[in-house]
Amino acid sequence: MSEDIQIEIRDMTIDDLAAVFHLGEDLFTSAFSPSMYRTWDEYEITSLFNTETELCLVAEMVDEIVGFALGTTVEKQNSSWKYGYLVWIGVKPGLQQGGAGQLLFTEMRQRMENQGVRMIVIDTDAENEAGIKFFKKLGFDKMQQHVYMTLNLSKPRKKRKSRT
Repeated sequence: MSEDIQIEIRDMTIDDLAAVFHLGEDLFTSAFSPSMYRTWDEYEITSLFNTETELCLVAEMVDEIVGFALGTTVEKQNSSWKYGYLVWIGVKPGLQQGGAGQLLFTEMRQRMENQGVRMIVIDTDAENEAGIKFFKKLGFDKMQQHVYMTLNLSKPRKKRKSRT
C-alpha cells in the first residue's frame, strides 16, 4: 500500500450497509468457519446498526469501503462491569496487512472505553490462525477454547431396534 493513500475510519451510514454486507459475504464463508456457529447475515448487520450505531464503523480508502467493525456492549445483572463485544471485524482481502484492522479496532476500543466498557471480548474460529495472531498483537490474551456441536436435522435418524 502506498504511503500517501490514507485509510479513514468513520461511522457506518445507511448508505454503507450494502458494501459492508457484501464484503462480509466474501470474508465470512463456510470455508472461514466450517461450523458456522455464527453466520454472516443482513439481519445482524441491520440490527447492530439500529441499536449500536456508535459501534458500527467502516474503513474507507479512496471512496471505497475496505473494512468494517461491528460491536455491542453487554451489562450483566449483579455485575458492576460493562463488557464490549467485538461482534465482527473484517478487512478486504489483499489489504489485511495494511493497518485498516488495527485502525478499526483502535477506534472501537476508544468508543467502548468512552461508554464505560471495562473488558472487550472477541471470538473467532480456532482454525483462524491469522485472526488469532491479529488479536494477540492487539493485546488479547487468556484464550479459551469452546466446543460447538451441531445436529444435522436433514439427515434421517437411525431407528433403534425395539426391545420386545
